[in-house]
Amino acid sequence: MANRQYEFSWDFIGDVEEGRPNLGNTTRIEVYRLFQYTLRDVLEARYGTEEADRILYDAGYKAGIEFCRQVVEAESKTENLDDFVKKVKEKLLEFKIGILRLEQANADSLTFILSVAEDLDCSGLPDMGHAVCTYDEGFIAGIFHHHSGKDFDVKEIDCWCTGDRTCRFQVQPKAV
Repeated sequence: MANRQYEFSWDFIGDVEEGRPNLGNTTRIEVYRLFQYTLRDVLEARYGTEEADRILYDAGYKAGIEFCRQVVEAESKTENLDDFVKKVKEKLLEFKIGILRLEQANADSLTFILSVAEDLDCSGLPDMGHAVCTYDEGFIAGIFHHHSGKDFDVKEIDCWCTGDRTCRFQVQPKAV
């Protein structure tokens, strides 16, 4: 795929102040979910659930890396894990993505349990009997990859859409 038109670059974010002088950088959550869930529907109809999930996970992964590169660590790279998590938490809150809480951390084994309350993707949705935050799984994997240079498996273990009132994720190094 040598001639791609839409390979991601931060340029796609654009100059929001110039482009939206009246509306600014905010929109309603319904618009975000309309985009995400119609895209998911089309992907699932065309490629099946498993491949749609892989695509969304991979997109979240790329977004997590770029979010860290351009937002979390735009001024300087954070070496200390606690300081890094603190910066991620602040930026997720500032961007109104969700409220991050590190519930368990083992820095030696690089395993973590974290939760995201008021998650952008699903908080307030009905109980669907299955987790829906596949994009978030990838996003979190991308964040941890950016910080450590290592690959991680991230799995949502609790979701608003399974009756829980927060999204909880298990993070561990990818099996070799």
